Amino acid sequence: MGEGRVVRITGGVAIPLGELCFAFTRSSGPGGQHVNKAATQAELAFDVARSPSLSDEQKRRIRARLGSWVSKEGVLRMTCQSTHSQAQNRQEAVERLAALLAQALHVPKKRRRTRPSRASVERRLAAKRRRGAVKRQRRQGADDAS
Repeated sequence: MGEGRVVRITGGVAIPLGELCFAFTRSSGPGGQHVNKAATQAELAFDVARSPSLSDEQKRRIRARLGSWVSKEGVLRMTCQSTHSQAQNRQEAVERLAALLAQALHVPKKRRRTRPSRASVERRLAAKRRRGAVKRQRRQGADDAS
């Protein structure tokens, strides 16, 4: 799950497991009698708005990027029912949360405008001249054949 009861999101962001709230319900779908008896579906809730582990900027970024996942109260919810094991579903829900938050907190690198070098411009124009010459030559060759 994480080192020392903590979920690592990015290099500088870690969330203590105590901030995550779990509830377990019966899963839907196939599985026979086991599905009808065991509460294996893991429902994870993380209160983004009140989390002391995140800065205000990080909270704003998460709410902006994960708008459909976060409720009006600022709680991010997700469920996992892919396995018949409650512990595995809980583990997978935590891993999915970590991946989702890492993606939301990623800050894209700013693009710095650059100009093409004089040599690269000259190479491009020379290639265009060569290509035009080849096409001109083909047109002249078609006239001779007729």
